[in-house]
Amino acid sequence: MEVCTPYFDPEYENLNDKIFGPRVSVDNESCEKCTVVKVDSINKQGLLLKVVQVLTDMDLFITKSYISSDARWFMDVFHVKDKLGNKVTNGKVIKYVQQAISERRELQNSEEAEYCSDDDSGIESSSERTAIEMIGVNRPGLFSEISAALAEQRCNVIEAHAWSHNAFLACIACISDESTSTCIDDPQRLSAIEDHLSNILGPSFGGDDSGRSARTCFLGCDNWTSHAERRLHQLMLANQDFDGPQGPLNMSSWTMNVDNYEEGRRTVVSIDRCKEKGYTVVNVECLDRPKLMFDTVCTLTDMQYVVFHANITSHGPFAHQEYFIRRKDGRLLDTELEIQRVSKCLEAAIERRVCEGIRLELDLQNNVRVLPYVTQTLREHGLTVAQADIAAHGEKTKNVFFIQDISGKEIDMGMVESMKKELEPLSIQVENAMLPQKFNSMERDRFSFVSLLRTQLERFSHNFISI
Repeated sequence: MEVCTPYFDPEYENLNDKIFGPRVSVDNESCEKCTVVKVDSINKQGLLLKVVQVLTDMDLFITKSYISSDARWFMDVFHVKDKLGNKVTNGKVIKYVQQAISERRELQNSEEAEYCSDDDSGIESSSERTAIEMIGVNRPGLFSEISAALAEQRCNVIEAHAWSHNAFLACIACISDESTSTCIDDPQRLSAIEDHLSNILGPSFGGDDSGRSARTCFLGCDNWTSHAERRLHQLMLANQDFDGPQGPLNMSSWTMNVDNYEEGRRTVVSIDRCKEKGYTVVNVECLDRPKLMFDTVCTLTDMQYVVFHANITSHGPFAHQEYFIRRKDGRLLDTELEIQRVSKCLEAAIERRVCEGIRLELDLQNNVRVLPYVTQTLREHGLTVAQADIAAHGEKTKNVFFIQDISGKEIDMGMVESMKKELEPLSIQVENAMLPQKFNSMERDRFSFVSLLRTQLERFSHNFISI
């Protein structure tokens, strides 16, 4: 006897997404100074973070936003500008934003994806590189030691990102073999690299019950390259940098020379219970900057909180963010300990990205020995790398460092002059530069170095920008 069973379309579970999937509209008419991006969709966990991530990845500055996701429906409005402070008029960027948020498959092969991704920059595919993440107690020159260790192990750094905050340093990097430019998959060699880096990072810290550990971990590049900054947030959060001691290199008190504006303000987070409406209300006041909303939404999402409503506005150089949240299980924040933890975590998330000191930008020849040479030169002149972003572009590697005085004091420009002489012969040009339009009342000095070195360093250029 033949038994027939009902047929269920395997795509049935995705039917709602297909019918009510994100609908994205980009409007350049209704607002005089901003581009308005509207997103309507059936609500699902993580959608808000995805939308904010797409916008920030395209270097779009969110000046205002209204979020609402009650009754299982997600409705967001974002007022955005490009990095020059203008409306978004580039058709390829607009189409990419629409397709990326809408999850359209044709994006993978479209000209817009090619235009907006790093694939056309010469960065190797993830199959040709090995990912590694590290976290440990920060100390002067630690990033320089990491760079030297990777070079000693014949590892070419294709991409790397490092943050330091509250005496911690987290770093994630994609590396390849120096001689073959392919991924490193030999277990013995990986073990040797891991042991070498672990010795540099130092032993575990904070006691066995603190949940903190200095560690090195290899993983697939696809696990984090989609958004390296979120992974850095997760590493710092997991190691409780929000409770860490503020070492001499920590600049997260974050007045950031705002005396030019009004009164210097640091990040202020306040949390109130709104039981009659069933929400916990989080208010954040801080200096406005790019990627601010991403940092806060990312942290709330990773801490398993759901944002139901939000209102983000800018007031001059400062920003106000208001979030109506619940736990993922629907409950409110019900203890003072939990409220204090959320407050500390949000403060840390905002301050991790902020760094006072000198911004150093270099276009280097893609050579294993170059990065250790430059970081060692900085170290020898009393400077240390507080943040780093490195990405290969064909035969060149773009390096952006935020450097500070090892003692935590304001950088002595005499050290900079001394370093110039160390890297002679150099052609030096000094000019003024301005911060992005959002902070155009704050001036920076730019020092452009065009290297004439034709030895190991080949050719590279330096930009020192005093923030």
